[in-house]
Amino acid sequence: MTTLMRTATIGAVWSESTNKDIFFLENADKKMAGSGLFSKKINLDLSQKVMLGKKEEKNVHIQLSDHFTTGRLLRFVLPSVIMMVCTSLYSIVDGFFVSNYAGKTPFAALNLIFPVLMCIAAIGFMLGTGGSAIVSRTLGQRKKEKANEYFTLMILAGFVMSTAVAILCFIFTPEISVALGAEGEMLENCIVYGRILFVFLPVFVLQNMFQNFFVTAQRPDMSLKVSLCSGVLNGVLDFVFLAIFEWGIAGAALATGIGQLFGGIFPLIYFSRENDSLLRLCPTKMDWSILWEACSNGISEMVSNLSMSTINILYNFLLMKMVGEDGVAAYGVIMYVNFVFTSIFIGYSVGSAPVIGYHYGAQNHGELHNLYSKSIRLLTVTGLIMTILAEVLCRPLVGIFVSYDPDLMEMTCHGFRLYSLMFLLTGVNIWSSAFFTALSNGKISAILSFLRTFVFQIGAVFLLPLVLDLNGIWLAVVAAEAAGLAVSCYMFVTQERVYHYGSAWKKET
Repeated sequence: MTTLMRTATIGAVWSESTNKDIFFLENADKKMAGSGLFSKKINLDLSQKVMLGKKEEKNVHIQLSDHFTTGRLLRFVLPSVIMMVCTSLYSIVDGFFVSNYAGKTPFAALNLIFPVLMCIAAIGFMLGTGGSAIVSRTLGQRKKEKANEYFTLMILAGFVMSTAVAILCFIFTPEISVALGAEGEMLENCIVYGRILFVFLPVFVLQNMFQNFFVTAQRPDMSLKVSLCSGVLNGVLDFVFLAIFEWGIAGAALATGIGQLFGGIFPLIYFSRENDSLLRLCPTKMDWSILWEACSNGISEMVSNLSMSTINILYNFLLMKMVGEDGVAAYGVIMYVNFVFTSIFIGYSVGSAPVIGYHYGAQNHGELHNLYSKSIRLLTVTGLIMTILAEVLCRPLVGIFVSYDPDLMEMTCHGFRLYSLMFLLTGVNIWSSAFFTALSNGKISAILSFLRTFVFQIGAVFLLPLVLDLNGIWLAVVAAEAAGLAVSCYMFVTQERVYHYGSAWKKET
């Protein structure tokens, strides 16, 4: 996320009293600061604190309790952004190796069964985001032992739930594949690929959960390192198993599973021992109310994943009907590039949510306003930059996948230029859902997510083609994002009185 990288402007970790001093010093009126109301000694002491902080900044972790300048906020969320970009590249790497070294039919089988795996993996997104909001809020209330108990409960619940579902899916993989339309060689490949990854599904769910909890534990850098190692391991094993050993789709599934195994087990070991983060696994007990709150709070993330799979099926159906296989291929390429771009917004949302949850739990309304206003500005500017980049780099990006077919290349470039207008709007929409999740309002978060990713898209994709033909399909997502932004703005305005993140609270520290 080089367009967003900036240097922090203040020193690193401060005690609570020092934080307030620095925040006051930065924002005090210049006339007041220069008047006789402040002694020279106080101004000197505060200046020394600032200088000391700058010297120590490189050696200390940013804390959730800090005051977040723009630079500090970007430094804190950057590992999550890089992590999500790397995660979005996994499917592209798998698709490349399977298509080029296993063949067209195994590649089709992978794309047919993989959405089922992602639907079940949504358990991890739900408990990871919903549970993270609860844990960060509890940390903000200065209840660290209770936060660790809730953290452990979420991990156990995620493992048990995903294991139960994985066993059922392993048994009924043939039936699931047939229901999706697989037959013959494709059916065999679906069963092989699906069953191998269902075995690894519980650790994949844990990997998704730990990505959120690393950020809550003030170690987003660990989340990035684990994600990078898991992705590199996956890519290397893809090459070894498919290009050298020629194991076909089974090798691709095994490579992916081993990468997920590392991503799930390493954090488990890290949090089970003494560590330098805010969280550690510990003895816990069942608390149905907390578990229910986490599920209801994180349901929007599950809804987003389920909606995305359904919408992809609908888009493919309509494109096949209108322009045939080329339309489906063009949409597939657009989705590959879209995943990488939108992962930047998702990474920012994941990285900033624990900070918001912490200051909400601490009732620090001034810092809540600071995070809210800075995020809106950053996401708006980033959306504009990303739209420009998408328009300028359209042809080389599309050419990575379909340069061998000039007609398909032209159709895809045209579609992507229209589709990429959504980047102007989607950043704030994605963050708005995560924002209300961090405020422990899963209901509003789910409403925003469901309307934007499902209701508005279904309406747009059916109505716009009646007027704009094929262009209507490419612009449907833009219309859906515009409608979603209107609802997000309405929620921001109406909920300010409840959560106190508006401008009326900006002077409170």
